[in-house]
Amino acid sequence: MGKIALGSGQEATQPDCLKALVAEFICTFLFVFVGVGAAMTAGKMLGDSLVGLFVVAVAHALIVAVMISAGFHTSGGHLNPAVTLGLAVGGHITIFRSILYWIDQLLASSLACILLKYLTGGQDVPAITLASGTGVLQGLIMEIVLTFSLLFTVYATIVEPKKGPLDGFGPLLTGLLVGANILAGGAYSGASMNPARSFGPALVSGIWTDHWVYWVGPLVGGGLGGLIYENFFIIRSHVPLSRDEEPF
Repeated sequence: MGKIALGSGQEATQPDCLKALVAEFICTFLFVFVGVGAAMTAGKMLGDSLVGLFVVAVAHALIVAVMISAGFHTSGGHLNPAVTLGLAVGGHITIFRSILYWIDQLLASSLACILLKYLTGGQDVPAITLASGTGVLQGLIMEIVLTFSLLFTVYATIVEPKKGPLDGFGPLLTGLLVGANILAGGAYSGASMNPARSFGPALVSGIWTDHWVYWVGPLVGGGLGGLIYENFFIIRSHVPLSRDEEPF
């Protein structure tokens, strides 16, 4: 069973933490830049169509897989406050460092969306909102379920010490899961699964409608996913975070 580690303010000055924050910022920035950029391109060229949704899903699947791989050995390539929380409840990252990651992820997302708006000549940055006909409770439950599946997959394919034949395929499988979830829930809740992915577009567009859903849903789903997998499926003989162990 994982033990939650609080950490301390001293982590902020440690070289490994600073390196991790820089890597997490870069990976999250590129993830949001490509993901939101794909949504903007699809909206401009394909409109609100199944093909457009498919393009967005594929773009997110690819960029998530690549950025997790790119950041894995430095920051862990979380890209997502819900993933960070899910790993924190399992003791894989301290609470203090998790807070630093959250700030990092939100700043990276905001900067990526600001840059996208500038580079596209002021094109609207699409905020993630509930689709017409989707109620707040329905959207909330959708985000909880989708993010739960994300953390369950992260634990099963990346965190799990006995991965067997899945070893090394975790980032790719996680990316594929994100793409599949977008195809399943994109037309209803927007399938954010990521408060940072929702925050940047909302900040730049000024559209905050039901924005709380994209915090509560992913954080609840992510926390539950990490808690359940860590405590019911992983058998450990030691506490996973004895000092400043790398995330994941």
